[in-house]
Amino acid sequence: MKTHLNTLYVTTQGAYLAKDGAAVAVRIEKQTRLRVPLHNLDGIVCFGRVACSPALLGAAAQAGVSVSLLAEHGRFLAAVTGFSPGNVLLRREQYRVADDLEKSAAFARSYILGKVINCRTVLLRAARDAPPGDRRDRLSQIAKRLGGRLIEIEQETSLDALRGLEGETAVQYFSAFNDLQTRPAPEFAFTRRSRRPPTDRINALLSFLYTLLLHDVRSACEATGLDAAVGCLHRDRPGRPGLALDLMEEFRPQWADRLAFTLINRQQLAPSDFTLQETGGVVLSDSARKTVLVAWQERKQEETMHPFLKERMSVGLLPHVQARLLARRLRGDLDAYPPMIWR
Repeated sequence: MKTHLNTLYVTTQGAYLAKDGAAVAVRIEKQTRLRVPLHNLDGIVCFGRVACSPALLGAAAQAGVSVSLLAEHGRFLAAVTGFSPGNVLLRREQYRVADDLEKSAAFARSYILGKVINCRTVLLRAARDAPPGDRRDRLSQIAKRLGGRLIEIEQETSLDALRGLEGETAVQYFSAFNDLQTRPAPEFAFTRRSRRPPTDRINALLSFLYTLLLHDVRSACEATGLDAAVGCLHRDRPGRPGLALDLMEEFRPQWADRLAFTLINRQQLAPSDFTLQETGGVVLSDSARKTVLVAWQERKQEETMHPFLKERMSVGLLPHVQARLLARRLRGDLDAYPPMIWR
């Protein structure tokens, strides 16, 4: 079983990453500011104008450390990885499942069920913590609607119909976002999900967190020997990691969304931590991104009980566990893929 390792995030513009023996050295203005052994890392994420030496990229690929290249404000650009490990027969079975709409629907159903159950849990927890009143009632009502959708999802066999149900539940879930704030402020008002570019502060924060989550899930897929580009719910599209996006669905509500509202409700992020661009997009400031990265790493180190394996493990290890459970399902060792259900 893979151990939970750290991810190195480099946000300083002009930084240069070089191979230093069996370690990565982070140099700023030709001075080494940080040195981390490669065997202590699971991934490296570079934001903006951060350069990497060819020797480091080669060593990282050989050590199984993925390197993700992001725009300065978090938009994913590219990833550098080594040869895919694992049995080629696993990937061939993955491709056969993706080409079979009936089999794809079975996997997609599991991903969507995990997502909707976890969305419902987020709303129920917020309703439980809210004082009696309209806000608690609205959260409870939306959670109830999501619960009703679960029956429809469980019975649906059409892939297109499942996508439609997933879209409808997402709209209902997002409609509760303003009520997830314990101290609602007009600067953090949310109307709908927007991505390219994010048009408000909540969307900017969510997009940044989803990018971090995508890096971790994509790395888990590749470390397991799966093809991160070939999914069932998210169909093939050049440059899109379909399988990583599939597995992300069950992690978004409890890992990314809850963290976003925790940072806002605890006032660790303020409206002034976001910048409105001339294009109408909203981005996080440098200091705010560092706040989010610290919170993200701390969240990954928390422990939780895996509902299927009945073992305690760090949150950061969960994507690797789920990728391995998916591989077991593809090999026929499991009757169905068990999504990560948070409690």
